Amino acid sequence: MEPVLAVITTTVVGLMVGVEVAVAFVINPITLRLPAAASLTSRAEGGRMLGRTMPFWYFGSLILTVGLAVMAWGTPTTVPALIAAGLLTISVIMSVLLLVPINNLLRTWTADDHPQDWCEQLRRWDRLHYLRLAIITTAFVLTATAATVL
Repeated sequence: MEPVLAVITTTVVGLMVGVEVAVAFVINPITLRLPAAASLTSRAEGGRMLGRTMPFWYFGSLILTVGLAVMAWGTPTTVPALIAAGLLTISVIMSVLLLVPINNLLRTWTADDHPQDWCEQLRRWDRLHYLRLAIITTAFVLTATAATVL
């Protein structure tokens, strides 16, 4: 059972990191280069779509990683899995406290109704996202490490 859980956990966390890498380094830079109306529309739609799916993905990754640590308790896998779970917990807290509030505002903006500093607010979200991405990437590496130690 442990090897199956290790593969599932590594896959789920890895795919989450991959999506977030694409958001950070492909999708968001493209949308920032668009004219204001298109940029706001695309970021609002992305915020709505990913805002519905990512909470499940983040919490699912955390639960799987905790499960991996519990299943392998007392083995060399425990420490990297626990650290990964701790980092994923930080990413969830960071998301809820810092990124979601900006995203909730962003989802309501339109070409005709948006704050003057909309571009700076998007850049602030992006900077926070880069930090979160570093955290979840580290968690992924630790999860993969734990999975290979089994």
